[in-house]
Amino acid sequence: MAHRPKRTFRQRRADSSDSDSTQEPFAEPGASGEQADLGPAEEGLPSGGGRAEAAELPRRARGRGRGRVWASSRHAARAAARLDGGSDVPGDAGQQGGCPGQQENILLESRAVDLSTDKEDGTHHSSESKDDQSSSSNTSSSLEEEFTSLVNIPDAAFIQAAYRKRELARAQEDYISLDVKHAFTISGMKKNTEYPESETDDHENIIPFTPKPQTLRQKMAEKTATRNEETSEDSEEDKKYQDIWEEQQMRKAIKITKGREIDLSHSSESQTVKKFGASISFPPVNLEIIKKQLNTRLTLLQDTHRSHLREYEKYIEDVKSSKSTIQNLENSSNQVLNFKFYKSMKVYVENLIDCLNEKIINIQEIESAMHALLVKQAMIFMKRRQDELKHESAYLQELSRKAETSTNRSLAIDEKTQWILEEIESRRAQRRQARVLSGNCTHQEGTSSDDELSPADMMDLQKSQGDILQDHKKIFEDVHDDFCNIQNILLKFQQWREKFPCSYYEAFISLCIPKLLNPLIRFQLIDWNPLKFDSIGLKQMPWFTYIEEFIDSSMEESKKENRSDKKILSTVISKTIIPRLTDFVEFIWDPLSTSQTTNLITQSRMILEEHSTCENEDLIKSIVSRMKKAIDDDVFIPLYPMSAVENRMSPHSKFQERQFWSGLKLFRNILLWNELLPEDTLQELGLGKLLNRYLIIALLNAIPGPDVVKKCNQIAACLPEKWFQNSAMRTSIPQLENFIQFLLQSARKLSTSEIRDEVKEIILILVKIKALNQAESFIEEYHLDHLKSVIKEV
Repeated sequence: MAHRPKRTFRQRRADSSDSDSTQEPFAEPGASGEQADLGPAEEGLPSGGGRAEAAELPRRARGRGRGRVWASSRHAARAAARLDGGSDVPGDAGQQGGCPGQQENILLESRAVDLSTDKEDGTHHSSESKDDQSSSSNTSSSLEEEFTSLVNIPDAAFIQAAYRKRELARAQEDYISLDVKHAFTISGMKKNTEYPESETDDHENIIPFTPKPQTLRQKMAEKTATRNEETSEDSEEDKKYQDIWEEQQMRKAIKITKGREIDLSHSSESQTVKKFGASISFPPVNLEIIKKQLNTRLTLLQDTHRSHLREYEKYIEDVKSSKSTIQNLENSSNQVLNFKFYKSMKVYVENLIDCLNEKIINIQEIESAMHALLVKQAMIFMKRRQDELKHESAYLQELSRKAETSTNRSLAIDEKTQWILEEIESRRAQRRQARVLSGNCTHQEGTSSDDELSPADMMDLQKSQGDILQDHKKIFEDVHDDFCNIQNILLKFQQWREKFPCSYYEAFISLCIPKLLNPLIRFQLIDWNPLKFDSIGLKQMPWFTYIEEFIDSSMEESKKENRSDKKILSTVISKTIIPRLTDFVEFIWDPLSTSQTTNLITQSRMILEEHSTCENEDLIKSIVSRMKKAIDDDVFIPLYPMSAVENRMSPHSKFQERQFWSGLKLFRNILLWNELLPEDTLQELGLGKLLNRYLIIALLNAIPGPDVVKKCNQIAACLPEKWFQNSAMRTSIPQLENFIQFLLQSARKLSTSEIRDEVKEIILILVKIKALNQAESFIEEYHLDHLKSVIKEV
């Protein structure tokens, strides 16, 4: 089947003889046909059926396509001649007072629109699809057979008579009447006889090149046609616009006739009114609906009014606030000063940071040089002690094996060992002489630190330290005091805190000050050695005092706990002091030195007790690790045969005594940390690793007597009293079980000999370490009733 284009209104060219010289509005093919079949059918068909069949035929015929049509009433003959199949228009010509030719012209014009459209569309679409044309021919044949069975086809004579009547009417009037009272039938599109070519209109050969200007009605009709192209051609709205166009045509015909009576069909008017009435429907209206709508509208207006009032009040408040702010700013004369202060602080802090960034490199170099010098000195002492211990022990071992090789008991040794032994004896002689001059006669061999340097080494050390300190003084010699003096720097921030406390605390200055002071504090700590006896304490240092004054200044007592500045000192200690102390503990501190240990405990006590931070754990771990290393590397107590140690003046006996007292000194130094380190850690190090593993074994190898009791008293004196303060305690701590058994064994040996005074000393030691059950058992076993009073006094 051929493509069926959309239904459109086509503009018709107005004849030059029209009275108003205007173009006709758009005419849709098939509309005139509907107007023509308003009257009753001439062929005996019912009026309604004739109309339906006549209206259905153009719709089916339109499926063949449309083209652009320019046609007026005078060109109807030419349009009818182009029909492939004619149709007869029987009817009473004089029924409406009009010319039958005019009524026939309307029908022929409608048919000509479709056929001419086919021809023009053929020119446009012939190149697109030829199959559509063949399909259209088949469709026309089927239509031809269908309509032939429904209507009668008029003969040629009737057609010629109708044609002559139409020409006569055209000559008399300039229009074809739209009032048609008869129906027509269509037998086919190609079955009717064509008009003779000799009777075609002369205006057929005229080709219009430009259209005449459109009237307002034509423009309105064109817009209406454009909208209707988007809808279905069989819709009710399409029929409404078609009726409107017909009504406009009838009004124009009335205007042209100027007084001529035109009898329009009553059925057409009733049909038009019926169509408009059917398409328009209004909802029922009553007072309640109107009242409800008015109330709804009023509510909306009231809500809008209230929102506008709220916005208005808000704007009024904003205006008042802005005016107040402007007035305050205009009346405030300190704003400029405040701006200048903030700007000066910004410039000052930037310059301070630039200065410290430049000087921190020099500080690190000087700090590293001093640290390397102290580490070198400590390594010299440690290596010398270990070498001397190794050579002396090897010499005594060799001496024991070759004691009987020569009668004079002389032993040939190498030069290095001989030189080392001479150096050891020379330093010992100097220390004995110094003790005699000081009146210290209770000193035991082996408890000395043995950290003396030769005069040459001492001079080299002092020269190196002097060079480092000279470079140290030059670091800030070109810097103003405001940028290198801690007190001046803190005064700047103190002024900020006093003038603008809110901005001071909002800027988190308490977190920034420790970072700013870190290079300056490290600069002051370059020549600080916490292992020296004459080293200054942290609380006596200037920077410590300045920070304390800064924390306490201009702050109310009730608000001190709520201020963040109180954490400045703790942060400085944790970030600056503890790392430096940790370096001394790991690389420089000698746990065998009592003086170094005592000084280190003094400096660390303030940090570990008063300023507890997470960095304290790192310091404690370093201390414990260094003491473990000292126990493993520096404690050595040899065991010789009883024959070698019976003579207390023999080298073996002296060496063994010195090593025992050296281990006992380390034992005492470890237990000095009893208030700073955990108890279980100290008991593990002092009792488990040192006492039970080294000291008890040396005591077991010694000859029972007053010397053994003296050593046991020294061991008991080193034990912290805090461990035995529980009055209900009847048994000592588990780590002292071996020491208690040794004391009981020594007491049994001494009770059978003539030396009985030492037994009481042993009982007192047992009572001190809370081994009361063992002491009572021993007293009852050996019937020492005079010693029961010692236990009762506890």
